[in-house]
Amino acid sequence: MSDTAFDDARAKWNARFAGEDFAFGTEPNAWLREHAGALPPGGRVLCVADGEGRNSTWLARQGFAVDAFDLSEVGVAKARRLAAARGVAVNHAVADGDALAWPQAVYDGVVAIFVQYATPAERARLFANMARCLRPGGVLMLLGYTPKQLVYRTGGPGIDSHLYTEALLRGAFAGMAIERLDEFEAELAEGTSHAGMSALIGLVARKR
Repeated sequence: MSDTAFDDARAKWNARFAGEDFAFGTEPNAWLREHAGALPPGGRVLCVADGEGRNSTWLARQGFAVDAFDLSEVGVAKARRLAAARGVAVNHAVADGDALAWPQAVYDGVVAIFVQYATPAERARLFANMARCLRPGGVLMLLGYTPKQLVYRTGGPGIDSHLYTEALLRGAFAGMAIERLDEFEAELAEGTSHAGMSALIGLVARKR
């Protein structure tokens, strides 16, 4: 996925993930950990733009059958190493949201944590594919930054059009049953890339 501000997204993320350290740490996102009980136990879950694998690895350790993808081959290589080190199996793919061969109505859950480098047009396609690949009763879990993050600047793309509002998410997933949609602020400590007070919004929605 690209934007005029992110002309070569793959190169950007390969550079971000190039070091030995994990840019966002190896522990799962705290909001995901708190709300993962909404996912059908033991179900098949897709992790969108999974980066270095912290969230997919954790979900696999909770007993889910996990598929994950990211456009960065460097990130995916680290994700595979992390899963192996934690003794779990995750089916990883190198792809961006437009190139992925999205299966239809097969997932019990889709998890998308901070997938905000897509342009509005790319985001619309990504969100539509995320909804379509869920089976009826499947759960979408999405976390992102709100426009107030432009004040904090502790992570994220720093472009207003890429940030989430309640109205945007309600419109994008109007065909789903929204079980929770919360704006909140929290102190993030996720590696060196997400550190400090952040303006967030979390969505849990179920496919009808």
